[in-house]
Amino acid sequence: MNKAQLASEIAKKTKLSKAKSWEALNATVDAIKGSLKKGQKVSLVGFGSFLVKNRKARTGRNPKTGETIQIKARKVPAFSAGAEFKNLLK
Repeated sequence: MNKAQLASEIAKKTKLSKAKSWEALNATVDAIKGSLKKGQKVSLVGFGSFLVKNRKARTGRNPKTGETIQIKARKVPAFSAGAEFKNLLK
């Protein structure tokens, strides 16, 4: 399912217009991004949590040349599924 299909599904289930469902979906995604940018965790009970994880600096390898390179530490987005969501998929 892509974003357009998700917006259509939201429109069907909520009886909102497609335009309003797009607005709601975009607002939700923007709110999650904004919170993660501030370093905050976003928890959706029954679904899961979006959070920022810190990756340590490490040594890697250039696949073309085989040369060893240093990869900088950085922050990456992560999702942790909640128990209810995990059980749904069993």
